[in-house]
Formats: sequence, structure tokens, C-alpha cells
Amino acid sequence: MSLLILLGFAVIVLVLVVGIYNGLVGLRNRAAAAWADIEVQLKRRHDLVGNLVETVKGYAKHEQQTLDKVVEARGRAMGAAGGGGPREAGQAENFLTSQLRSLFALAEAYPDLKANQNFQELQRSLEALETEIQSARRYYNAVVRDFNTKIQSVPDVLVARMFGFKERDYFELTDPAEGQVPKVQF
Repeated sequence: MSLLILLGFAVIVLVLVVGIYNGLVGLRNRAAAAWADIEVQLKRRHDLVGNLVETVKGYAKHEQQTLDKVVEARGRAMGAAGGGGPREAGQAENFLTSQLRSLFALAEAYPDLKANQNFQELQRSLEALETEIQSARRYYNAVVRDFNTKIQSVPDVLVARMFGFKERDYFELTDPAEGQVPKVQF
């Protein structure tokens, strides 16, 4: 009879250990998946910042080239009108006219300063991504909190030690500046 009670007790302990172990494995896997989500978000941020900055820089470079050509053409036209003959002045003015057409075409195609819109889009995308990263970080930290609490609590601590479960680190910012939305300057 006492052997049956001992066997029953062993089965209850075994079921309890298996339940605790499975709970710990589940939390450990949720923490790993949550961290993978953060890594994906960070990769997206790195890619987004790089791609959008290059896009905006490329657009701004195109605008700058157009403006530089217009300024150069204006300088030529002013120089030719002040000291050159009609032929030189005509060529310089034609050059200025062609450059102004480029500028007007740019202004017509982008009447509301697309460079500014690109920058605003970059800023909105970064802000949205930062919000997603914060959400992923909060989820990860909540899972880590649950996991760490579970492996520190009795009776789970006994099973955790027996199977080598270790506390996980929180995703914390060591520098408060890291928590700020990235500032992109051109």
C-alpha cells in the first residue's frame, strides 16, 4: 500500500516537473521569438534608413545639380551681357533658358517640393518603425520578465536549475540617446 502511495506521489511529481518544464520551454521559445522579432525590426530600420536616405539624397542631388546649372547659366548670361557680344550673350541666354526649362519642369513635376515630402515620408516611416520597435521591445521584455520570474519561483526554480534554464537579459537602452527617433540631416 505504501509502495502504491509512493508510486502515486512519484507520478504526481513527474507530471508537475513535466508541466513546469514545458512551461519554461514555452516561455524560453517565446522570448527567443520575441528577440528575433526585434532583430527583424532593427534590420528593417537599418535598411529603411539607408534606402530612404539614399533616395532623398539622390533627389536632393538632382535638385542641387539643376540649381547649380541654373546658377552657372545665370552667371554666364550676366557675364556675356556685360562684356560679350550679341552672339555670346545669345548663347549664354539660350543656355540659361534651357536650364530654366529644366528647373520649371522640375517645379511642375514637383510643385510642392517633393524633396520636402520625401524627407517627411522618411521621418514618418522612421517614426512608425520606431513605434514598432518599441512595441516589440516591450513584448520581449514582458516575456523575459515572465520567464525570469518563473525560473526564480518555487517550485519552478528547482526544475529550471535541474535542466539548466538561465535568466535572459532585458532589452534595455544603456544610453538614453538611443531611445530617440533617429535624426536624419542632409
